[in-house]
Amino acid sequence: MRAIWTGAITFGLVNVPVKVYSATEDHDVPLHQVHDEDGGRIRYQRRCEIDGKVIPYEHIAKAYDDGERTVILTPEDIASLPSERSREIDVVEFVPNDQLDPLMFDRSYYLEPDSKSLKAYALLRKTLEDEERTAIVEFALRQKTRLAALRVRGNVLVLQTLLWHDEIREADFPALDQTPRISDRELQLSSALMESFAGDFEPEKFSDEYQVELRKLIDAKLEEGDSVDTAATFGEEETEKKGGGEVIDLMEALQRSVERSRSTKTSTSASGTKKAPAKKAPAKKAPAKKSAKKPA
Repeated sequence: MRAIWTGAITFGLVNVPVKVYSATEDHDVPLHQVHDEDGGRIRYQRRCEIDGKVIPYEHIAKAYDDGERTVILTPEDIASLPSERSREIDVVEFVPNDQLDPLMFDRSYYLEPDSKSLKAYALLRKTLEDEERTAIVEFALRQKTRLAALRVRGNVLVLQTLLWHDEIREADFPALDQTPRISDRELQLSSALMESFAGDFEPEKFSDEYQVELRKLIDAKLEEGDSVDTAATFGEEETEKKGGGEVIDLMEALQRSVERSRSTKTSTSASGTKKAPAKKAPAKKAPAKKSAKKPA
């Protein structure tokens, strides 16, 4: 793994330098869109809805739309905002583990101790375990202030970003205001059914069957030769990059190449510097005579 951020856990006068790593990764097979007839990649263009032009990134600004009006924020406007560049994971408070609602958890990160802070790291980990508490912290990541929970998982400290209070919606459903009557017999049967499914949670027992079968399908197609050359699916992409954004039609590019090749051969023959091309010169006069007869 590669560290995405480095900083230090701080509380009081205690400072624990750490490296931050993403604790999760997406296992989905990456898919993209292509034309079903020739396999060509489908591109999305940044087209302006007013003048219809494709806009380069340097002329794209951020904006806020309130439904009636749009406020355009220039790069200068964004740069004027206070930027968060602190490298500290600042402990705000230590709370009981059971006070955290799982609904608040967002992304998870592993914290690796710096080689010089191993003892301080182990001390913090041990204290959190013994006291059965989680540290609520604030830190800055990608120029945004984050709220997070710092807790223990095995022998590693885990940092889990939390959603802000106003980002969690209230479950306001009128139907839940009613309390249906549940008999003792119904409750007993429901408990018995639940008991029949009881067990200890073992994550490794579960797998994403769809992604597994999708990978098998792709591998089978590759083995059978049911595929196209990847470079060909990008069409004129390389030409576009070299030409400063100009998209050249593939047929036009081929035609120009043929004409350039013929021109080179003709000029070489006319100079007489090479014997082989000079011998072929008479053969080129025949097509010229035929082309002259066509108009008649």
